[in-house]
Amino acid sequence: MSTDITTLAAQARNEFGKGASRRLRVAGRVPAVIYASHQEPIHVSLDRLELTAAVRKHGSNALLSVDAEGEDHLVLIKAIDQNVLTLEIDHIDLLAVNRNETVDVDVHVIVSGEPAPGVEYIQDADTITIEANVLNIPEELTAVLDGKEIGDQILASDIALPEGTTLVSDADLLVVNFIAPENNAAEADAAAASATEAPAEEAAAESAE
Repeated sequence: MSTDITTLAAQARNEFGKGASRRLRVAGRVPAVIYASHQEPIHVSLDRLELTAAVRKHGSNALLSVDAEGEDHLVLIKAIDQNVLTLEIDHIDLLAVNRNETVDVDVHVIVSGEPAPGVEYIQDADTITIEANVLNIPEELTAVLDGKEIGDQILASDIALPEGTTLVSDADLLVVNFIAPENNAAEADAAAASATEAPAEEAAAESAE
């Protein structure tokens, strides 16, 4: 979690449409819209390299300061459109906030540690939703796997949250599930099938006699 706020210089945008957006991208800029309550959206453009660096540094929940021709806007990333081939940012929507505001955000969940020997895991949820002050949004949350056994689960309520944040996702949301290795499970199924077949074969042999 970081309260380091990157400032980006914005230029006003007066032309719209695909052609205008294409010209901005060719010039190395990204079309952007700042949304705020009780006022019209603000259309600007941002330097692509500066914006990309800020997103890489702070993540998709980056808190940014956008200087739109002398007027500062504290913003969170609302949505990012990326080029499907180059993955460059084609367009970004920003949400204006204030420093005392609390918001609901989806935060990426990473895993750390190792489960017990012979145990595999499946991560069922990549993000969980929390409520946090805009200055207290974690870049990621951690699911700790250490010592987990087959049949164990990590739920959203098991994830440690930073002080001052609360869980919004369902407390019973499955985040990580711990299972037997696939080859072991197959061997167990085969053994069970064999054990079931043996009495049947013996009964058939006895009736034949």
